[in-house]
Amino acid sequence: MQVGPSVLNAGAQDYKGSDAKMSIIVGAMAVSDLVKSTLGPKGMDKILQSQSGDVTVTNDGATILKRLTLDNPAAKILVDISKTQDEEVGDGTTTVCILAGSLLAEADPLLSQRMHPQTIIAGWRLAVNAAKQALEGAAWDFNENPEAMRSMLFKIAKTTLSSKIVHNEHDLFANICVDAVLRLKGSGNLENIQILKKCGASMRDSFLSEGFILDKKIGVGQPKRVQNAKILIANTPMDTDKIKIYGAKVKVDSISKVAEIEQAELDKMLAKCKKIADHGINVFINRQLIYNKPEQFFTDKGIMSIEHADFDGIERLSSVLGGEIVSTFDHPELVKLGRCELIEEIMIGEDRLIQFTGCAAGEACTIVLRGASMQLLDEAERSLHDALCVLKTVVKDPRAIYGGGCSEVLMAEAVDALAKQTPGKKSLAMEAFARALRTLPKTIAENGGYDSTELVTQLRAAHNSGKATAGLDMVRGEIGDMKAMGICESFRVKSQSLVSAAEAAEMILRVDEVITCAPRQRSE
Repeated sequence: MQVGPSVLNAGAQDYKGSDAKMSIIVGAMAVSDLVKSTLGPKGMDKILQSQSGDVTVTNDGATILKRLTLDNPAAKILVDISKTQDEEVGDGTTTVCILAGSLLAEADPLLSQRMHPQTIIAGWRLAVNAAKQALEGAAWDFNENPEAMRSMLFKIAKTTLSSKIVHNEHDLFANICVDAVLRLKGSGNLENIQILKKCGASMRDSFLSEGFILDKKIGVGQPKRVQNAKILIANTPMDTDKIKIYGAKVKVDSISKVAEIEQAELDKMLAKCKKIADHGINVFINRQLIYNKPEQFFTDKGIMSIEHADFDGIERLSSVLGGEIVSTFDHPELVKLGRCELIEEIMIGEDRLIQFTGCAAGEACTIVLRGASMQLLDEAERSLHDALCVLKTVVKDPRAIYGGGCSEVLMAEAVDALAKQTPGKKSLAMEAFARALRTLPKTIAENGGYDSTELVTQLRAAHNSGKATAGLDMVRGEIGDMKAMGICESFRVKSQSLVSAAEAAEMILRVDEVITCAPRQRSE
């Protein structure tokens, strides 16, 4: 048998035709199955352990996929759309993966019947348009008055948090998230919302604090409370009052010369401190360390000094207090100082922290999370971040839809109705798209331990009998009215999930060849 010439390096792998399709579809379905059990209010968590032994407990789809080392190219595509979904709208990362995996699972039998991938894609595109129209028809705008806006934001936040680790206290955390987002006054700048984690107490002891809380200490002997603060925010070395023995080589003929060098260093440092004090400030915050001598200088002048406010803290403080970060102090008239009404030391648990209230950026606030362990606090932070991102999206696009599988079945029924009117093989692809949409409520029911087939068929019957707000009641394990139960989701999040999943599945389905480069040869 004659073998054709190969242009690939020895060791490179080349999969074509059905082998390539099988490889990528199986890889995408494997990723989908991996996160499937985390979907819904009764979804399960995963424990992820890194090579260094760090443990993460989470049910957030983006976090799970981000931590995995994958080899399959299709699996990596799903990971990327999950990351995009997380960055774009903050939630729906698991939904995207499951829907894309279900679409490919439904496409597999159609490919086995020798249907061309482009025909399936054409049917899917018609189905996506029909599903989007159905979703837009079911969405409603609630931007009439502030009370309606707050009520709907609370319902959406509660629905988002119901599948997270904080679900037992979702009323408390939903109120915290809504209050924090409404403080932004539509700006959508989540940098002004700080999340501070402190072990101890229980999750129900978490609270929202007005202003900014910095987890640092005030200098020794300095005022612990300053009103009408004028704040200089700096990133400058304040540790040159001592000779750096390891950084300099000094030859002297007497010990008094060493003392002179030390005095010169000290004079230089004190001159710098005097320049700082000449700005007319009563609070000095530095990103770097402040050594004893400059700290003593500030204490004598009655200036509060805070050292080692790390880079994130300095950047956020600059934004919140309305001041500039400075490194040189020769021109006080050019420096914009930060301002706030009150700086004081507070206690959270056993820790002392510094609270800034009445900041220049009035929308600044801090969410203080309490909990039993750091893993729990990390997961609570991820949960609140998702909820805050969703609420930010809702404030910009104030439209909502009903959750609990209601919108998925609504879209599936619209796609099925269009498939019956569409001639040719495309209608088979559209029916497959509708079946893929129904796997989402089916998965939610399965994760709750209920008979998923029974519930989904009941849900379809309810929608076809005119109950457009019917969805899954996961508390009782039956069909419920989502409007009466207040289970609402963001229209933008659901729409983004639908489009992203369809685009990812379409990209994977177009592939007819997978070429893997030869591994790099290591020299002995």
